[in-house]
Amino acid sequence: MENNNTKWYLLAFLGAVWGSSFILMQMGLKGVNSVQLGSLRIVFAGFFLLLVGFKEIPKIPLYKWKYIALTAIFGTFVPVYLFAIALSKIDGSVSSILNSLTPLNTLLIGIIFFGIPVQRRQVFGVIIGFIGCVLLVLSENGGNTSENYYYAILIVIASLFYGINVNFIKKYLSDLKPLTISTGNFLIMLFPALLVLYFSDFFAIATDEKVVTSLGFIAILGIVGTGFSNILFFRLIQLSSPVFASSVTYIIPVVAFMLGFFVMDESLSLLQGLGALIVLVGVYFSSRK
Repeated sequence: MENNNTKWYLLAFLGAVWGSSFILMQMGLKGVNSVQLGSLRIVFAGFFLLLVGFKEIPKIPLYKWKYIALTAIFGTFVPVYLFAIALSKIDGSVSSILNSLTPLNTLLIGIIFFGIPVQRRQVFGVIIGFIGCVLLVLSENGGNTSENYYYAILIVIASLFYGINVNFIKKYLSDLKPLTISTGNFLIMLFPALLVLYFSDFFAIATDEKVVTSLGFIAILGIVGTGFSNILFFRLIQLSSPVFASSVTYIIPVVAFMLGFFVMDESLSLLQGLGALIVLVGVYFSSRK
């Protein structure tokens, strides 16, 4: 019973944090470019995790480093750049909705490539949650995104990578502590991210006032929205199923819309409210085993 309650607490917390991360990314992009944002996000998260989890590194068996490397690439390294590039052209709310393809991709990849058993209720949950997200999409006016649909493909690719990552962790790394996995991931990613950051000419503009302001938002994004949240997400995967864990991406657009309503004074339509409710119903069913 305790584990069942814990997974719901983790799901709610991660949905809130990652639902807020799109605003942080958009604020960060006001001072740096997409490549710099992606690199800085990894760098902040990497230094944080090495600070709190450096003692975990020797606990990773040698034969598991290949899985650590794969989850680093699929779960964080490539997606952070894809999201940063996409968000330079499309709205955060639209990106958060497209990201909700993750549970569907997780389900399909788990069945086809990993042989992970999936219950009928979980399939229904994924379908219901997706319908809720479709309603949220239909409720959008489209904003200024109509000319940038190609960038939406980057979010779809990222959601596919997330689906691969969740299944990898569940099947090959469930015996390791979440902090151990996270620290190993970012140890692998830190040097490449620093290298990309160096060649992006970031250090030539690092003292600019806009850049300094952006760094505050990116630091929060990296430490809380990436480093700390990754630890909790890996714990969620271990406590539940890949489908339930990935259903956090159904909560994200709900949070994004709620933030728009309460913080940005955007209107909330009846269709958006209905879509959010259907999303929560889908999450409930996807949690059932």
